[in-house]
Amino acid sequence: MRNVINFNDNWKFIQKDVGLPTEFPTDWTDVTLPHTWNAVDGNDGNGSYDRGNYWYAKSFVTPKQPLAGGRVFVEFLAANSEATVYVNGEKVTYHEGGYSIFRADITDFCKEEGENLMVVECSNIANDYVYPQHADFTFYGGLYRGVNLISVPNAHFDLEYYGGPGIMVTPKVAEDGGATFEIESFVKNIDENFTVQYSIFNEDGEEVGYAVRPADSTKTTIYVPDAELWDLEVPYLYTVIAELQRRNETYDDIEVRVGVRSFSVDPERGFILNGEETPLRGVSRHQDIMYQGNALTREDQYDDAYIIKELGANTIRLAHYQHSQDFYDACDEIGFANWAEIPFISVMSKNPKAHQNCIEQMKELVVQNYNHPSIFFWGISNEILIGGISEELVANHKELNALVKEMDPTRLTTIAHVSFTPVDGPMHYITDTESYNHYFGWYGGKMEDNGPWLDNFHAKHPTICLGVSEYGCEGIMTYHGPEPKCKDYSEDYQALYHEHMAKVLDERPYIWSSHVWNMFDFGCAARDEGGVAGRNNKGLVSMDRKTKKDSYYIYKAYWNPEPMVHLCGKRYAQRAGETREIKVYSNMDNVELYLNGEKVGEQAPVDKICKFEVALKDGFNIFMAVAGDIKDTMTIEKVDVEPEIYTLPMEDDGNEGAANWFTAMGDVELNPEAELEFPEGKLSIKSTIGQIYKNPDAWAFFEPMTQGKIGPDKPMWGMMENFAVEMMMSMAGSLPDGALAMINKKLNAFDIVE
Repeated sequence: MRNVINFNDNWKFIQKDVGLPTEFPTDWTDVTLPHTWNAVDGNDGNGSYDRGNYWYAKSFVTPKQPLAGGRVFVEFLAANSEATVYVNGEKVTYHEGGYSIFRADITDFCKEEGENLMVVECSNIANDYVYPQHADFTFYGGLYRGVNLISVPNAHFDLEYYGGPGIMVTPKVAEDGGATFEIESFVKNIDENFTVQYSIFNEDGEEVGYAVRPADSTKTTIYVPDAELWDLEVPYLYTVIAELQRRNETYDDIEVRVGVRSFSVDPERGFILNGEETPLRGVSRHQDIMYQGNALTREDQYDDAYIIKELGANTIRLAHYQHSQDFYDACDEIGFANWAEIPFISVMSKNPKAHQNCIEQMKELVVQNYNHPSIFFWGISNEILIGGISEELVANHKELNALVKEMDPTRLTTIAHVSFTPVDGPMHYITDTESYNHYFGWYGGKMEDNGPWLDNFHAKHPTICLGVSEYGCEGIMTYHGPEPKCKDYSEDYQALYHEHMAKVLDERPYIWSSHVWNMFDFGCAARDEGGVAGRNNKGLVSMDRKTKKDSYYIYKAYWNPEPMVHLCGKRYAQRAGETREIKVYSNMDNVELYLNGEKVGEQAPVDKICKFEVALKDGFNIFMAVAGDIKDTMTIEKVDVEPEIYTLPMEDDGNEGAANWFTAMGDVELNPEAELEFPEGKLSIKSTIGQIYKNPDAWAFFEPMTQGKIGPDKPMWGMMENFAVEMMMSMAGSLPDGALAMINKKLNAFDIVE
């Protein structure tokens, strides 16, 4: 029988590239898996993190086999980004890609008696053919999801096919209220004496389906009458057990949990689950936690899922890579409709081997996760046009989409377009559904642009199923003020932004899914903005999971039907002025507000929001909001002058980059009515930053706009060099009228340098 042995304890690690040791290294550091060497520097704000080639080692005894000829496999749940495995000095396997399971048969490398030495060489050094290449998050290195040894008889379910479980189960709803379970398992080293026995159990542990097949022809279909459906409120799971048997003996067994559901997406009605229109409204999620990096425990994974469920979200975009099986399991149990994707992101590598890496990672994603009922969509790329478009890029996307549809015709494919992806162009109509990453109201434009843009696209492409795969803005909990505005990085502006977006999405059922960017603040060692370096601070929840920002609660009011009331601005605890607005979120019909025990007023929420004008009293003001049986309180001190820490420091006041550059220039020639010209062979705002850099004179003009934050020696240059100037301008915030025309005219004076 199969024996899975936890292999996480008593590892040695050295953060130096010392080469392959010949004996167990007693002088290395003791570590327990999961482990990453970037737990701290991946998000501590120092501006970079250690990307190296480092070594793990472990001593172990070969597991005893109950049957002669048994095999021993090592299973890595993930190793970022490349890993080479050695046993007793011999290379066993090499794997590229940092987010998927891989295994190797180590039987012939192990000793029958005594200690074996396993060594893993692990690297997160940049590699031009392993994705992700360039992205706005930290690529944490290490054995960060743990390792197992798996002991099996010589005849066993396949462990080597793309890290999969060895079985594929496809439940389908039957018209009579039952369900069919199409099952295929994959076995190795069998003869005519072997059979595969399948059993299906309901959640009460009762066997409700059964079949036996010859081991050389394992496909079958089992009918289960009166099937319970898996849905987002009651995610009912069946357990399928496959046993590889020889006469009266079970040699190997595996089990998976699956759900019976039907679904589709309609360009007008949105997502439809089990025949019911079900708007998907939720969040994107990165997997890292402050000062743990991506080395999460199973408990950590479940805790994240429960925080998201409390929000009321019913969908998660699992960005931008394959996540842990523990998290997928949690989603199966709790009830989310998920988007799973590979890290084909931002820039397509010119190395031909990179496309093959895309294919391999996609195969691993589908094979390893085929049985999870919480996964409905396979994502094939994210913001890939940041690196420009080409015929090859379009062809690669079509090939990836065809591959996924061949491997899994039961699910839908999708893509996350960068905001400037043309409304018309060859990147449309490739996948079953499409989504856009839009940041109107943060990286250019205003929040009110979101609804009209979506409506215009929908009118122009009425047959495209349109979603919003990313939207959001930074919210730093220290910053507050009476008049929040874009790029002040305040928690208050973030709340205003999400109040607007929650309403925009609630009013548009044709949006098949929406995903806030992001559920949690996450590590990006290259970032330094808003006074908080090393992180992307767009999360609804802090990176340490300790604090839910005000923006979290507006979605809870919209999405979670449980009665709630939330007083906003608890961290805006010292306020100046006589009269102030006190804002309350609630999903109840009526909210009462009290100040120091006296009733201030009551309101019916409008779009889940109540706004009370209140005269603050000297000293401390204790507020209580009451909605039915639900209460929330906060204490505000009236002060003469609000603390300086409530405002972003002047040298980083939100008018960053190009906007500050114009201020520094003083009087410049700005003509808002000037026409944009794009002469052949000359630079323009449509040129990329990389093209401008190639012309030294052009760069001398342009570089001050970036305030020294962009250049070949700066983080994320590999991504930024592909940005068109007009895109960078759109991200710069509020620019003077005519600024774009002036920059374009200046650039027209410089030649394109090949």
